[in-house]
Amino acid sequence: MTPATAPPTTSVLIVDDQPMQRFGFRMLLESQDDLRVAGEADTGTDAVRKTAELRPDVVLMDIRMPGMDGIEATRRIIAGHHAPRVLILTTFDMDEYAYAGLRAGASGFLVKDALPEELLAGIRAVAAGDAVVAPSLTRRLLDAYAHHLPTRPGVPDSPDPRIAGLTDREREILTVIGQGWTNTEIAQRLHLAESTVKTHVSRILAKTGARDRVQAVIVAYDAKLVSPEA
Repeated sequence: MTPATAPPTTSVLIVDDQPMQRFGFRMLLESQDDLRVAGEADTGTDAVRKTAELRPDVVLMDIRMPGMDGIEATRRIIAGHHAPRVLILTTFDMDEYAYAGLRAGASGFLVKDALPEELLAGIRAVAAGDAVVAPSLTRRLLDAYAHHLPTRPGVPDSPDPRIAGLTDREREILTVIGQGWTNTEIAQRLHLAESTVKTHVSRILAKTGARDRVQAVIVAYDAKLVSPEA
């Protein structure tokens, strides 16, 4: 009789400067067979160091910490080798910190008072390569905080190199992803099979270097395929 194979586990680094908050997250994660706590960090600097050392699959990242905050820590973690997925914890869903976290490379965010099952589902989703934030909400965040985008007075815009290798159809699909369309909506409105849409999306992510659909929305926005709504 073949022995049963243990289910794969997702390792999580918990980053929060509040010991009781970290304890609560640890207790929740340790109650799950498929999740494992890789370690804990109480500062952004410690999070960057421990991510490189422990190589977790997911970093559960608080934003407001003394010294290096969660935004800068996320940016440095994503830029490193073997970068994990980062799930930002913020106070409000339409928050400048959530916006900054996504632009720094996070795969999604959750509000800190999310239900335990929502937190667990979010960790599992980003570990699987999915985004926790709906593209439509990402788009609303980008629109809300468009004035935070850096500007270079007197310097003409140049084409974004991330979209240079896209076909016309891929550019069209990236544009509507940036507008918050789901795969089903893209298939229905562009008269494509949903499997074909999924293939296009996978190619778009690979060509643009976007880690997930949320990052694809940001690429579309940055490349001016999508304009901020008034």
